[in-house]
Amino acid sequence: QVQVVESGGGLVQAGGSLRLSCAVSGRNFDSYALAWFRQGPGKAREFVAAIGWRGTTNYVDSVKGRFTISRDNAENKVYLQMNGLEPEDSAVYYCASHRARWSTAQARETGEYAIWGQGTQVTVSS
Repeated sequence: QVQVVESGGGLVQAGGSLRLSCAVSGRNFDSYALAWFRQGPGKAREFVAAIGWRGTTNYVDSVKGRFTISRDNAENKVYLQMNGLEPEDSAVYYCASHRARWSTAQARETGEYAIWGQGTQVTVSS
């Protein structure tokens, strides 16, 4: 009954910006950490950013200073603002909800997240 739906992907030139959004329904939204992962062609799925139930954040080093994760508990949504996009950022981006309540942004492994969206494609041209 839990559903996660991402949107906002697309094609953008290097240096441009995109804002991804993720809507979560079917569980106590404000009690779980949320995260964004991505998977590029021929690559393993990797952690990008997470936000804990209290709002603390965590990022992979390659996106620090460029990406910002945020959440709106009233709307049951999580966002990923991506600025200064690079071709290396091209990937399918997935939104995920942690499998445990009161989870924090320190969770960076795919196995720690139970509910996943279908993904949204981000393509950055050089």
